[in-house]
Amino acid sequence: MLKELGITPIRVELPFRLNHVNCFMAEGENGWTVIDSGLNNPYTTQLWDEKLQGKTVTDLYLTHYHPDHFGHSGTLQQKTGARVSMSKIDADAGYNAWTDEFLGSIHSYYQASGIPEEIGTQMVQNTVEFIPLVTPHPKIDHYFIEGEKVPIGRFDYEVIFAPGHSDGMVCFYNAEKNVLLSADHILPRITPNISYWFHGNDNPLKSYLTSLEKIKKLDIDFVVPSHGKPFHGANQRIDEIIKHHDTRLAETMKAIGQGATVYEVFNRLFQFELTIHEVRFAVGETLAHLEYLRHKGNCQREMQNGVWHYTIN
Repeated sequence: MLKELGITPIRVELPFRLNHVNCFMAEGENGWTVIDSGLNNPYTTQLWDEKLQGKTVTDLYLTHYHPDHFGHSGTLQQKTGARVSMSKIDADAGYNAWTDEFLGSIHSYYQASGIPEEIGTQMVQNTVEFIPLVTPHPKIDHYFIEGEKVPIGRFDYEVIFAPGHSDGMVCFYNAEKNVLLSADHILPRITPNISYWFHGNDNPLKSYLTSLEKIKKLDIDFVVPSHGKPFHGANQRIDEIIKHHDTRLAETMKAIGQGATVYEVFNRLFQFELTIHEVRFAVGETLAHLEYLRHKGNCQREMQNGVWHYTIN
């Protein structure tokens, strides 16, 4: 199917438990379009040098600002002169997420979440370690507009905004072939991480579930994700993901119990060993579920001695 679409998948290895990201290349009338870029490291540089040797790259589309998609884009742009496009929301997030100003504020948020000092310091340091993996930043030449048509390979695709995994996530949809390049919005085997990162949308899980319902209306057959293999039947997978979050929200309510901090709820939900990198995502995911419940009126949050405490209404 990808060959029929004129799209070539590029598996870029990652040094995490989630060990790869799928980027893509597609030849157009005037040159090649690349979708997403991997981390900015020597391995990724060598991989793209090999894949793009002798090719003219006209466009680089970025689905969202997370490091495994955005990180190498500045270097690729410098090497190829490609026109870089992404959503304005995620372009701003990509520029701001690793600034001294934001990094300096994270520790206080971790303290408010009840995270022990030593672990909070390690989490901030883990974030700082990503700076060389996402710089230099690209210059964004074009901001995607919802519904605009962009060429990818042999077909045009509609840009669909699907916030949740990131505030400015975009997917690419072709109605003729009923195919979706889903980025990290819908994945075949794992549920995309939905985290609140102390900036931007304060209820990302609600946005994510709304985005899933939006995609469900299209009844898409073939899904090409950024992690894992392409698969058929978007709506069946969407139903599975929604069911997962319903279960997780019930577990979160139970974990609040008689009252709990973010860190206490996190420990009750994630009872297995995690790396510091994974702890960051797990805490973010815990917060996203807590804030969803709080906005819905199922629980409330109060600041006590500088730490947030959640209690069931």
